[in-house]
Amino acid sequence: MERVEHSFKAMGGPCRLRLEAAGAAQARLAIDAAVAEVQRLERKYSRYTADSLTTAINRAAGKSVAIDAETAALLGYANTAWRESGGLFDLTSGVLRRAWNFRSGGVPAQTAIDELLPLVGWERVRWDERSVCLPAGMELDFGGCVKEYACDSAVAELRRHGIAAALVDLAGDMAALGAPSGADGWPVGIRHPGRRDAAVAVVKLPPGGLASSGDYERCVMIDGRRFGHILHPRTGWPVSGGLVAVSVLAPQCLVAGSSATIAMLRPARDAMDWLRSLGLPWLAIDTDLHCHGTLAGEGGS
Repeated sequence: MERVEHSFKAMGGPCRLRLEAAGAAQARLAIDAAVAEVQRLERKYSRYTADSLTTAINRAAGKSVAIDAETAALLGYANTAWRESGGLFDLTSGVLRRAWNFRSGGVPAQTAIDELLPLVGWERVRWDERSVCLPAGMELDFGGCVKEYACDSAVAELRRHGIAAALVDLAGDMAALGAPSGADGWPVGIRHPGRRDAAVAVVKLPPGGLASSGDYERCVMIDGRRFGHILHPRTGWPVSGGLVAVSVLAPQCLVAGSSATIAMLRPARDAMDWLRSLGLPWLAIDTDLHCHGTLAGEGGS
């Protein structure tokens, strides 16, 4: 078998495919198919693309928009995650970014946030297998799940092209297919939240997904206080009193991603209790940069 790597940019960051193929021809076809699938999903669901389905849905708020089976399935998953999280996982909360600009170095006025909060509320979205309708002024943002879904979809494309061992890495969210020759998993590092070039843990990723969520990528410091980019759907403010970073392993990257996000939206102790209840491998880092979880040894380090 031939080990092949391919790098590209998508989903807002650097991406990489690693796979084992019978030869260059099989590798090329499989890589092209996987990259095309990721690009298709980005075009379809990106809120930054003028002709995406997401943009069409948001522009038509107040009216029904036809959707396909794939979109209905994503909405169904989002509904399950919203219900199981007690409303914390909410695809309508992306509208809060109108108030928050993490490049400006400033904090919005409470009045600006208060104006947006009435536009957050998944329970008011009407959808079925054929259409979706948002209340006027509301928006959908698939950013909380489409990258992880794309990881799983890219793996499916690689499998369809005869690849038995591969690792898909889309800007830090990963999905594994099989295991590399002579190994029992794909060795991957979980980034240290305080040091960009260091790993807080190295795991051997089995078939399935690994996703991470944290407030260290985008934040602003105001008067010595750190404001992370993960916004609470009920307050409109960055989460506080919670964890710095969470990583979860699951059979699908989509499940891993939503689980990590939900944990980040909970208070630290509640988040770790919730992660334990899932029965999935996990790692959480608190504000003192102590590690907790099955991937780091329960009780921290």
